[in-house]
Amino acid sequence: MKWIYNFGIYSYKQLVALAGARNAKARKLTRGQKGVFDYLAQKARPQGGYLWIHASSLGEFEQGRPLIEAIRKARPDTPILLTFFSPSGYEVRKNYEGADLVCYLPFDLPGNVKRFLDLTRPTEAIFIKYEFWANYLNELKRREIPTYIISAIFRPNQIFFRFYGGYFRRILRNFTHLYIQNEQSRQLLAGIGITNVSVVGDTRFDRVSDIRRSAKELPLVETFAQGRKILVAGSSWPKDEEFLIDYFNRHDDIKLILAPHEIHESHLAFIESRLQRPALRYTRATPERVASCDCLIIDCFGLLSSIYRYGTLAYVGGGFGAGIHNIAEAAVYDLPVVFGPNHQRFKEAHELMACGGGFAITSGEEFDALADSLLYDADRLATASHNAGHYIASHTGATRRILQSLFGIESETKG
Repeated sequence: MKWIYNFGIYSYKQLVALAGARNAKARKLTRGQKGVFDYLAQKARPQGGYLWIHASSLGEFEQGRPLIEAIRKARPDTPILLTFFSPSGYEVRKNYEGADLVCYLPFDLPGNVKRFLDLTRPTEAIFIKYEFWANYLNELKRREIPTYIISAIFRPNQIFFRFYGGYFRRILRNFTHLYIQNEQSRQLLAGIGITNVSVVGDTRFDRVSDIRRSAKELPLVETFAQGRKILVAGSSWPKDEEFLIDYFNRHDDIKLILAPHEIHESHLAFIESRLQRPALRYTRATPERVASCDCLIIDCFGLLSSIYRYGTLAYVGGGFGAGIHNIAEAAVYDLPVVFGPNHQRFKEAHELMACGGGFAITSGEEFDALADSLLYDADRLATASHNAGHYIASHTGATRRILQSLFGIESETKG
């Protein structure tokens, strides 16, 4: 099985290189991979000693960020190596000041693994949520380097729990300890004989709570929202925007803040062509202009997590595509959250629905009925708002529990 795995990784590497001719993301990954070892040879400390933290992409980084920053604060002399596999994480956080080194993770091939570990000589390794790279985990175990995974979640359909998943089950045994999100994951792991497990929750709730405490003041958005019911549509896709814009056009007493997932010019122009009420792009806004418009289009990145604070109701996109975006980011502000049907893989979606703070829809007609029932029924809106905020607040604390278990550190993280 090992040679099949290695052949698969090698083939994937070649396919990424070929895709780079047409795909910008693949091109960035290939270029980044080529520069990793030169970067480490020049920048890494000869004596190593790094705490190595790996996040597949930007979402996993944000999930692990409370832990990284708590470790940095409690152990400022510990050098931190942060790696990404996806360009979407590396390109955004390559200058992250919370780590001493930031680079791509070389493809999981035996030669790359040994060279990477020889250059960095980590004393501990932490993987965030996913990423089960066989060669890295095997070699870390062989070198007796303590290795952990945090905020992990397991599902019955994963390969570890299939009759043919023996090779991958053995990979899981390389972890010194697994810090997982829920009891179902613990039971699944126990069923394959893995018991070095702690159910601690999800550090992402600590992250969104941190974001709320440090949210940016946005005077233009505050002026726009003053005294009105605000529907905030975050990370929307075209399928979402069809019914969101239609609803907005038909409800004169509702204002819309639309933060599309894609903000290239042609898409922004398409959105503007569908709007039948006064609209304004955020980058063109002034206090005078924003006060007289009904729809504010967020045509830049980095604001959405602070914008939710001005909302009455949130819609989070992606549920009519590959999967919903970050709904906890909205719920932390006591906002009821609506999302599309593709939410099965997201534990927080099920739990928000169960507690009455989140709502799934399968069509524009369902959105219309749900939005009306929330925006025009003050009691129902208040209950749903309370439920959403309480759900987030009651699930914080994973960072504190992991720090205490791993390092004996008492964190200042709330929860």
